[in-house]
Amino acid sequence: MNFSKAGRFSNGFAAGGLAAVLGATLLAGCGEQKTVAVALPPAPVAPPVVIPPRPYPPVGAPANMAIPALGPDGVRMTVNAHLTPNQTLWNFRSAYNVAALNCTRPEHAEIVAGYRAFLKKHARGLTAANRAVDTEFKAKYGASFIRPREAYMTQVYNYFANPVTLRAFCDASLAMSRDAQLVAPANLSAFSETELPKLEQIFEAFFRAYEQYRIDAANWDAKYAPKPVTAGPVATSGVATAYAPATVQK
Repeated sequence: MNFSKAGRFSNGFAAGGLAAVLGATLLAGCGEQKTVAVALPPAPVAPPVVIPPRPYPPVGAPANMAIPALGPDGVRMTVNAHLTPNQTLWNFRSAYNVAALNCTRPEHAEIVAGYRAFLKKHARGLTAANRAVDTEFKAKYGASFIRPREAYMTQVYNYFANPVTLRAFCDASLAMSRDAQLVAPANLSAFSETELPKLEQIFEAFFRAYEQYRIDAANWDAKYAPKPVTAGPVATSGVATAYAPATVQK
């Protein structure tokens, strides 16, 4: 009985003593306690969102410019679409006239001299074309054909004189005016049918560039433009309120 108690006492003392010795050893071995800083990997940083500038119209054109549409046959419905041979020649002469009046840069100076020579050399053919166009308008509009013809020709002149395309138009007109000096009167109509489409390509290239601008701008707006803030529903108490119509005192 006494032996059992002594045994338990001895075991307890041994366990407690061993813990004390181990604690002293650890403290003696470690000395002062130190805090070790452990470097953590940096948190991933999302790359900054770079918003590209919004697309802008080509060659400084207005942002809401009207562009002639393509017809069912794929021909753009400009003033030069589906012309008769006489109207083609007269529109060509009109384009040449616009170039002589508006292409005022020094590099385009010879256009004026070329146009004067063109009028003198081809006076008979131009007069005949002008009369033929009058006949065509009269057949379409009757005796009051002069007003619609003048309105149409105003559109033709404004079309070729568009400031947005004027620089490219003048460059093309300079090349055309040099070729025109070699044209014989008998070949005037054929020359106009070749050269007017070349001038028209200046405008077609611009129209296509403008249409692409509209597509690019719409895509940009869909991706980057601020979304409009809409007001949510107004919270109510859940009790419907009836409003009586106002009465007018007589």
